[in-house]
Amino acid sequence: MSKVILVATEKPFAKAAVDRMKEVVAKNPDFELKLLENYTDKQEFLDAVKDVDGLIIRSDKATREVLEAADNLKVVVRGGAGYDNIDCEAATEKGICVMNTPGQNSNAVSELVFGMMLNLVRHQYVGKPGTELRGKSIGIHAYGNAGKCVARLGKGFGMDVYAHDPYVDRSIMENDGVKPVDSREELYAICDFISLHIPGNDETVNSINFELLSKMKEGAALINTARKEVIDEEGLKKMFSERPDFCYGSDLTPDCKDEICTTCGDRSFFTAKKMGAQTAEANINAGVAAVTQIINFFEKGDETFRVNKKA
Repeated sequence: MSKVILVATEKPFAKAAVDRMKEVVAKNPDFELKLLENYTDKQEFLDAVKDVDGLIIRSDKATREVLEAADNLKVVVRGGAGYDNIDCEAATEKGICVMNTPGQNSNAVSELVFGMMLNLVRHQYVGKPGTELRGKSIGIHAYGNAGKCVARLGKGFGMDVYAHDPYVDRSIMENDGVKPVDSREELYAICDFISLHIPGNDETVNSINFELLSKMKEGAALINTARKEVIDEEGLKKMFSERPDFCYGSDLTPDCKDEICTTCGDRSFFTAKKMGAQTAEANINAGVAAVTQIINFFEKGDETFRVNKKA
C-alpha cells in the first residue's frame, strides 16, 4: 500500500511548487500526494490527517490535537526554517519525526532584507534625498542560513559585515569574510544596520528591547525578518519616541503598527504580510525539499533535518 503524504496549507504553495512536488512523488510509486488547500475549518484539517503517513505544512499549526488525530503519521515537515507552529513535544511523545527545510528560503529572505533597507534609506521614494548602502556597516544577529546570505549580499553592496551568534564558531564567520562580534550589545552599537534572524523561543521573546535598541548608532535601522514576538513592542515605541533618527522595517506586522506609522512617517516600513519566502524560487525549493525529505525518511531512514527529540 502506498504511503500518503498530505500537503495541508491554509495558504497554499504556488501552483508551480505543487506541480514540482507532484513530479517528485510521481517518480516514487510507493507514495501518494494529497492536497488540502485553502481550508477554513480546523475540522477539515483534523479529518484530512487521520490516515496519512507524512504531513507537509507551511504556517499551519500542527498542534497536539492535530497530531493525536493522525493515526498513522510518522513525519511532519515544515516548508521553511521556523517550526514553532509544530508541537514538538507532542510529536516526540507519539514517535513522530519533525523536520524543517533550512536554507530553502534564505536567499529570498536576504533579498527582502536589502529591499527594506533600500526603502528606508531612500525614504520610501517620496522624493527626499537619501543615503547609500556602500561604505555602511551591517550587523547580522544570528548567523544561520539566512544570515550567511545577508552577509554575501552585504559584501556585494560594498558594506562592512559583522555578525554575532554565540552558537556559531568564529572561524566560520571569518572564513566568510565576516567580522565576529562577541556580544549583541556591541553589534548594535557599532553597525548602521542590524538584520535580525534569531528564532522565537523562551530565550528570545521580547529580547529586542529598549535597553538594547538604545545602544544603536545615530541614524541606524533595524530590519526584522525573523519573528514578531522577539520584539518588545513597548520598547520599540519608546525607541521611536526618544530617537527620531531610528528606523525600523519588518515583514512582521507589530500590534502597534498604526501608532508607529501615524507618528513616525517614513522611518518605518511594514510589508502587507510575511514576505520572506514569497518568491517563486523559494516556494518551489521549500516544497520540493519537504516532499523529498519525507520520501527519504521512509526509504532511507534519513532524519538529517530532524528538529525534535526522539521518544
